[in-house]
Amino acid sequence: MVDRDFALHQKVREVGNLVTRLSEQVGAVSGQVASVENRQQQTSSELQQLRADFLEFAQHSVRLANVQRAETKIGVIQDEIDHAFGHYKSVRRTAVGMLQAFDIGIVSEDSVRLVSDQLMLQTPRYWLAPALVALASWSSDDRDLCERAIEEAFRRSPERTSLFFALVLRRQNRRQAAVRWLRHYLIAQDPARLGREFAVILESIAQGAFGPEGRAMLDSTLREWRETLSADPDTRARQVQRWREEIESLRVPSAKGRFPRLSAVSPQWPALDGALSGAGAHQVLLDKYQAIMAGESEAPGRLEDAVDDILDRLVAEYDNEELPLRRDLAFNKKVVERDGDVQTARRETDADSSSYEETLDYLTVQSAAALNPAAIGTSAATQRMAVAACDEWFFQAHTGFTRDVRGAVPDDVRAVFGSSHTVGAQVFQLPPWEGSFNRPLQENEAALAGHWDRHMAPFIDGLAYPLANKLVAPVIVVLGILFLIGQASLGFAFVAALIVGAVWGLVVFQGYKAAEKLQANARGLLEQAKLESLHQLRGAAAELTDWYETFRAADVVEARCREFITSLATAHHGPAPFEGRTVLKEDHR
Repeated sequence: MVDRDFALHQKVREVGNLVTRLSEQVGAVSGQVASVENRQQQTSSELQQLRADFLEFAQHSVRLANVQRAETKIGVIQDEIDHAFGHYKSVRRTAVGMLQAFDIGIVSEDSVRLVSDQLMLQTPRYWLAPALVALASWSSDDRDLCERAIEEAFRRSPERTSLFFALVLRRQNRRQAAVRWLRHYLIAQDPARLGREFAVILESIAQGAFGPEGRAMLDSTLREWRETLSADPDTRARQVQRWREEIESLRVPSAKGRFPRLSAVSPQWPALDGALSGAGAHQVLLDKYQAIMAGESEAPGRLEDAVDDILDRLVAEYDNEELPLRRDLAFNKKVVERDGDVQTARRETDADSSSYEETLDYLTVQSAAALNPAAIGTSAATQRMAVAACDEWFFQAHTGFTRDVRGAVPDDVRAVFGSSHTVGAQVFQLPPWEGSFNRPLQENEAALAGHWDRHMAPFIDGLAYPLANKLVAPVIVVLGILFLIGQASLGFAFVAALIVGAVWGLVVFQGYKAAEKLQANARGLLEQAKLESLHQLRGAAAELTDWYETFRAADVVEARCREFITSLATAHHGPAPFEGRTVLKEDHR
């Protein structure tokens, strides 16, 4: 029996050592599990940041590639324009040069005839070539050739030819003949389908190029056209829409960076951001158009110089064949200007597409001269006149824009919270909570905190160790050992039951402690998340207050814009630069 007791004690000691090692290993495993959990959370955060960085990098790469493609296309299109229409430039450069050569008389008639003949041969379809032949023939008193050349130029482009000779005759102070050509041009025009050269008429009005007689005839004709076209509601609506697009393009950038908490929690943020962006457009619009209307153009000292400038604009105007290429060129330049943002570039190009149409109605010509004078070849003086003439559409577009911006401000701004958190092998998903900022902040905080507590408690309780369930099996096993082995040796059965119970109890105890630790970690993590939610709610409420103040400050500029636009109605009746010109003796010819 002594030997058996000694051997039994040895076995018990060995089992105790094993239990100690098992305890240490269980503790080590528990620590490793906690470490893995922390690393998992860190890895998840890093993966999210990596995804955001990758998306940003991918977007930047796409935009950079768009810029590179656009720059390449710009070069290709420029080369194509130069190759297909470059020979027109020689004719254009020669036109005004020929007139100035007549003024100073230092070029022989034979040289002028030779140059005009060469250009006629080099540009067989271009309207300006026979017009130059007519000028050369006129200077040499070859009436028959002059008439035939004019007929050919007129056949190729009746509108440009009429305007060209009206300006040439006015330049030579033959006012009656110039007005006859101008009348001939106007009678042949359809105000709903004007050619691109009509922008020269606006330029001539702004510069007083045709004198009092021409100005009176133009005023009467254009007033009649305006009344006719304005009678069509669709035509008026198109002009208002064109100005609306201009105002929309002046919206300020998103204020998301200024209101990070509000933008993160409020479903109404897109509406708030759009309203604030629109309200900011008032100041941009006011600054832009006040600068346009306040500008002063230095008028040339001589009427001849002013007419030469207008002739330059007429002969330099794109032919209809060039327009598709010019439109593509404008789009690709916009892509470069917008750093590869193709959608914005396309939207801005489409908004200005009327500037690249072959024919336009009179009202659209006025809008184009006001909004994009460079596209139709008019000066700053003409732009000011056109802006003033478009005051009605400008006012309606601005009024509608203001109404829509103010109407976009939501009556009830709400906050939504719902997040997921990894706790060990479990994921806590907070159900969505929604509150209104129209309620007092204290009520929202109490409601959000209660929402967290209601859903946290069951989750944390669910992480508790099921001690009762875990003890059932070891109790049954220990009782079974005592009952079965106790019949042979009660002492041995007691020792064996003690060893099994101790090992199993230690395992259960370790599981219980690990569950307690998990609950404590979960409670701390979720309490911290709850506090962060409450802080975010308070921050969003404060930012909403700042948003309202910022919006009111931006929106108050609307009244100044309205006053400025209203004042445009009287801004275009001032004299043109040469309406007060002293009448010389030769002007009576």
